[in-house]
Amino acid sequence: MGCRERAAKNDLLRIVKIEDACVPDPRGTLPGRGAYVHPALVCLDQAVRRRAFPRALRVPGALDTKALRQYVERTTVAEQATT
Repeated sequence: MGCRERAAKNDLLRIVKIEDACVPDPRGTLPGRGAYVHPALVCLDQAVRRRAFPRALRVPGALDTKALRQYVERTTVAEQATT
């Protein structure tokens, strides 16, 4: 969604809308329409800048992406610590 590159589903992070926020769904079990993005800040920032989340999730207006950004930052730091 952010960088518009294709990837395997298991390489992407599923995003769902809960109330007025984009929430990460790493296990893919939350109900509702989902959108997929690479779990990288670059792709997330591009998706936010393009206003891709409301369009992909079919909701009017902007969505809060703070929780999503925090999740991506935490997972990025954790992956860098293990390598």
